[in-house]
Amino acid sequence: MTTTMARRVAPVVTGGTAQGAGNGRRAAVLATVCVAVFAINIDTTIVNVALPDLGRQLHAGTGTLQWVVDAYNLAFAALVLAGGSIGDRFGRRPALIVGLMGFALSSAGAALAGGAGALITFRALMGCAAALIYPTTLSIIANTFPNRVQRAKAIGVWGAVTGIGVAVGPVAGGALLTHFAWGSVFVALIPVALLAAALSFAFVPESRSLDKVHTDLRGLATSSLAIGSLVYSFIEAPSHGWLAARTLAGFAIFVAGAVVFVMIERRADDPMIDLSLFRMPAFSAASASVTVAFFALFGFIFIVTQYMQLLRGWGPLSAGMRTLPVAAGIAVGSAISPRFATRLGVRYIVMAGLVLLGTSFAWIATSAENEPYTSIAFQMVVMGLGLGLTTTPATESVLSVLPPAKAGLGSAVNDATREAGGTLGVAVVGSVFTTAYLNRLSGAGLRSLPVGALHAARSSVGSALVAAHEIGGPAGSALQVAARSSFMTGFHAACIVAAAICVAGAVGARSLPGRAKSRATTPNLAAAGTPA
Repeated sequence: MTTTMARRVAPVVTGGTAQGAGNGRRAAVLATVCVAVFAINIDTTIVNVALPDLGRQLHAGTGTLQWVVDAYNLAFAALVLAGGSIGDRFGRRPALIVGLMGFALSSAGAALAGGAGALITFRALMGCAAALIYPTTLSIIANTFPNRVQRAKAIGVWGAVTGIGVAVGPVAGGALLTHFAWGSVFVALIPVALLAAALSFAFVPESRSLDKVHTDLRGLATSSLAIGSLVYSFIEAPSHGWLAARTLAGFAIFVAGAVVFVMIERRADDPMIDLSLFRMPAFSAASASVTVAFFALFGFIFIVTQYMQLLRGWGPLSAGMRTLPVAAGIAVGSAISPRFATRLGVRYIVMAGLVLLGTSFAWIATSAENEPYTSIAFQMVVMGLGLGLTTTPATESVLSVLPPAKAGLGSAVNDATREAGGTLGVAVVGSVFTTAYLNRLSGAGLRSLPVGALHAARSSVGSALVAAHEIGGPAGSALQVAARSSFMTGFHAACIVAAAICVAGAVGARSLPGRAKSRATTPNLAAAGTPA
């Protein structure tokens, strides 16, 4: 199927020859797309370090804070497939520039938001812009580096920058919040996005698909409905009840939407995604591995930044600096994984990465409230290494089954699985945490407290600690102890769930190509029209 498609479709390049460019031009293109992905990936986590401030200043509970994070991720995941097709149809350079300009404008809106509702809206708009940017960057890499070895190295750099952007977000946010209000975390994104747009105009050559690429509106609507209802149900379930009619209806809508989406895509002449791709292990297992990896990362960062600030008392900058071991681990893992994947096969490297991820979460689940930071740092290094070893070879595996002319599709699928994983990570891990937190808090014997204090305590641990301080005396001390122990109960439960999902992902990664199959893929790509 892929070979036939490749013979029919060839990449078209105007305004510069991507595949014929010299090493200097290729380096400039790679640097440009890395600046673009750095901007949108730093945004995925920079807001996390501001969550305690947002909770206090906007009077937001845990559910609202989940939406502040997930509005971006949900819009990103829902629209990224359409974003990839737009780049293939209208040109990847203009799509990248338009996306970056939209990202800068919506970041400005988020910085000026006066309430939680407005902030969530602008976060969703930022996700829409990112959905246009992210798949385009991988498409540009695939067209600029047609040789598989060179492409793998370029994706390794791209993956390292992606991971560093995700992990550096809390540091940058902490530095800004030390001196400025929470809106500064969004203002800082504007010049980075504008710089990436200027570099794109100067260095990125035009490329698009010869095929007529149509946006599958029915598929887009049903997939967005399915993902949105699933995330909504997970976030709201702790408040309404897991067996409440509203929650069950949300899960039912997800199932129905997913079934209808599959039916639409199988019958469409120009589907949003070719479902037959998932019959290939190099595509399906790799996509699943990326989903699991970012599920774990986003869920962890959502909780750990609150743990560091609310329970350990570290300021925003101090908390952000203490997440740097994750960035270091991701950078190292992303840099070394292409070499090991070439020698040992994608399968074993991805499996090793997911096992490391699961190990880190299992280790974190045994941590005490006052765990020494040296232990926390080692836990995060293991987590970062697991992420780097998983995502870079899995991403290259996704792209390896498609010719450069269809790179937009491959990168969009990779991005969709990545953002879907991150969105569900915040929703599921956050909901498991909230459910365990509320259950432990309910059994703490706090019924004698004022109604307002109990309501605040159930809203979030930050509100509980504020209420405990206001009450004072033995009652305040009891509330503080109960809130802190309940937080750790929820933290441990969430980490156990994340560890189990990572181990399950490692088992599923066994269907990825081994060393022999990985080598055999290169001549197939060459036969399909990809220069080798």
